[in-house]
Amino acid sequence: MHTLTIHAAKDLRIETCETADPGRGQVRIAVVSGGICGSDLHYYNHGGFGAVRLREPMILGHEISGHVEAVGVGVTSVKSGDMVAINPSRPCGECSYCAKGYFNHCLHMRFYGSAMPFPHVQGAFRQHLLVDEGQCELVSGNVTAGEAAMAEPLSVCLHAVKQAGEVKGARVLVAGCGPIGALCVMAAKDAGAGEIVVSDLADQALGFASQIGADRTINVSQGGEVLTPFMENKGYFDICIEASGSEQALQAALGVVRPRGTIVQLGLGGDMSVPMNILVSKEIHLNGSFRFHEEF
Repeated sequence: MHTLTIHAAKDLRIETCETADPGRGQVRIAVVSGGICGSDLHYYNHGGFGAVRLREPMILGHEISGHVEAVGVGVTSVKSGDMVAINPSRPCGECSYCAKGYFNHCLHMRFYGSAMPFPHVQGAFRQHLLVDEGQCELVSGNVTAGEAAMAEPLSVCLHAVKQAGEVKGARVLVAGCGPIGALCVMAAKDAGAGEIVVSDLADQALGFASQIGADRTINVSQGGEVLTPFMENKGYFDICIEASGSEQALQAALGVVRPRGTIVQLGLGGDMSVPMNILVSKEIHLNGSFRFHEEF
């Protein structure tokens, strides 16, 4: 079968490897669709991110869907021909965190397309993929393969909205409207948000935000003063989902979120400085909501 394998920054190759048969409890997937994550782009453009660097060739990809091609002994939840979305996380199930049900903090997480461990965990951009039965989510109805491949990033945004607390009727600011921010807009709308405002630097992203449910959009490329009206009475928003990874966006959120409001930090942009005096004096709840694997 063919694979999409990264060797170094800007060195991406189509290669071949053998197709294996599923063992007990395993399912072989004929991959149909895959989404390109920001981590995939970092591997391609920079050979890694932060301290995580490529040290050997690695198949990229983890946002995928496909059809069940073959099942191993003991598999009962799916059958040949089924369309499934794949959970790329494979916690060990045995460490102290798994024992508590904190599977996203597994000490021995195996996540497709991750260069954090060595040997690297090979990814899912290949024609055929062996997965555990528990990684398969059956897709029904009119969901397309492309939509099913969005299940992993969508789960991140659903979790972020859940971390925000009571969303129904709330005034929500989504800072940053890339793919994750856009999914957060839809998740917040589905949760019953009373008003959704989206900020971004790009008019194109803001235009898309309006199409998918944002009530108002703000282009902050002109400077943070465009948010000044939202600072009145100690802050306008009940919730901010910071999805850009920008230090400036996080700091601005502290000024526009009301006392005892919630900021969910979802974007990843390295170390950030937070004005603790504002955070503490306004009793703002700052909650991290990160992707369910060891890379983030």
